[in-house]
Amino acid sequence: MIKLIQKATASSKDGAVGLIKGIIACAFQNMAFMLPTGFLYYLVKDLLGGDMGGKAVFYTVGCVICFALILITTWFQYNNTFFTTYEESGKRRLSLAERLRKLPLSFFGKKDLADLTSTIMADCEVLEKDCSHYIPALFGSVISTIVIALGLFAFDKAMALAALWVIPVSVLIIVLSYKVQDRAQQRNMSVKMACADGIQEYIETLRDLKANNAESSYLKGLKSKIRSVEKGAFKTEITTAVFVTSAGMVLKFGIATVALVGASRLVSGKIDVLTLFMFLLVASRLYDPMQASLQNLAAVIAMRTNVARMNEILDHEIQQGGDTLTNKGCDITFDHVGFAYKSGETVLSDVSFTAKQGEVTALVGPSGGGKTTVSRLAVRFWDNQKGKITVGGMDISKIDPEKLMTLYSIVFQDVTLFNNTIMENIRLGRKGATDEEVLAAAHLANCDEFAEKLPDKWNTDIGENGCELSGGERQRISIARAFLKDAPIILLDEATASLDVENETAIQTALSRLIRNKTVLVIAHRMRTVAGADKIVVLSDGVVAEQGTPEKLLNKNGIFKRMADLQLQGQNWTVR
Repeated sequence: MIKLIQKATASSKDGAVGLIKGIIACAFQNMAFMLPTGFLYYLVKDLLGGDMGGKAVFYTVGCVICFALILITTWFQYNNTFFTTYEESGKRRLSLAERLRKLPLSFFGKKDLADLTSTIMADCEVLEKDCSHYIPALFGSVISTIVIALGLFAFDKAMALAALWVIPVSVLIIVLSYKVQDRAQQRNMSVKMACADGIQEYIETLRDLKANNAESSYLKGLKSKIRSVEKGAFKTEITTAVFVTSAGMVLKFGIATVALVGASRLVSGKIDVLTLFMFLLVASRLYDPMQASLQNLAAVIAMRTNVARMNEILDHEIQQGGDTLTNKGCDITFDHVGFAYKSGETVLSDVSFTAKQGEVTALVGPSGGGKTTVSRLAVRFWDNQKGKITVGGMDISKIDPEKLMTLYSIVFQDVTLFNNTIMENIRLGRKGATDEEVLAAAHLANCDEFAEKLPDKWNTDIGENGCELSGGERQRISIARAFLKDAPIILLDEATASLDVENETAIQTALSRLIRNKTVLVIAHRMRTVAGADKIVVLSDGVVAEQGTPEKLLNKNGIFKRMADLQLQGQNWTVR
């Protein structure tokens, strides 16, 4: 039961237990609200029969007890639905974020950032409302209605049937509509995601749109997407309203059937006026919460789309492994490795080479040859489907990715910085590093050349993604992080590809200090970047086409020689 609820609501075990408590609390609250009806029946019966006697105290105490029970059950209902749900909502967002942290990067290749953000924020918000307002009230009403129905059947079967037949019919109308509502909700979600993606893309590409005078045409398309969201929301609401309203209309027939059947039985002398009055009172009291429950049921059906999006994250296979590093040294070995991003799209078919500790191994080759894929597999951002990758003889597929990353320092071409100070951005390389250690790493990366000139020096906020800094300055902060981490393996992914000559020279000086006595894997296109490498691995069409020292490959009339000649011709090109 607990696991079923967890799956249906994408919640934790505590959240599922809390939801059950909320349902039970709602059921008791509904029954507490029905107590005065029964109490009133016996009070009127005694008044009409002139049999009050000494019962005034009994009825007075009874009224107080009814009020106390309503108060107590309402208090428990509020605490076990709203407070518990809001706590669970926080846990759900954290569990989704934690799960994302453990997923392979291949998952993110299939998902847009706006989609994932919407799942953690908007979908969680929908589920928060459903679990606090709708689900407990719905199932609480079902339980209390069953209990009350049993009491009515014990009182008078015919009158009970007259009052209750409309409830299963109304519920059936909503339940049978779930496929239609599902399709409407999925269409609505699709246009919402398309709109969210469009807005995010517009913000991210605004500079390019302005540069190409394409802003107006893009906004025209974005406006169309926004209109689609409006139409989708309207259609979804109408679809839900058709079924909920129809079910509600059927529910209203209950009072009519109670009146008709009751009048018939009253004329035949099978019930008295008081019994008819009591059934009419119970029916009117019973249908109001059921009317709300029908809307709740429609909302619960609609939330299936949101839950499915969350479960897609929660159920996705995570990368796991041991927490103990068993490597002897830090040689990286690819042994007949094969990999495909998508089914049938092979990127690496048979890659074998060794990047030795204390040497610089450069990965070069034509675009699409598999260089970036090799680097991602080396740090287990992805898992290879064929062959084996080892570090110091240790199979990396058997090691927890976060533990494995303690062996690596990575300097990417596209640096990611945070809206914080220079000091804190560098400290990201090693949590808990002292200011002295951060400054020492920054000095090795030549960061002091620009940091000391800033208004607040090292405590200067650099803006979102380091927008206050130049490309070379941002790159040096990335290198400073690598110095601070001081890992035995360095991965350089086109670290100087987009820099001017002056910055490139400064950063290459810093990199020379960083890579000393370590295993270094370099991805580069510029031949001057790899000229000093100890070993070059040329990747082409998913295989190792050539490997050896730069001198050896230049003397061989192969891919590397051809690439070097083409770049030499490019350097001599001039504008005419």
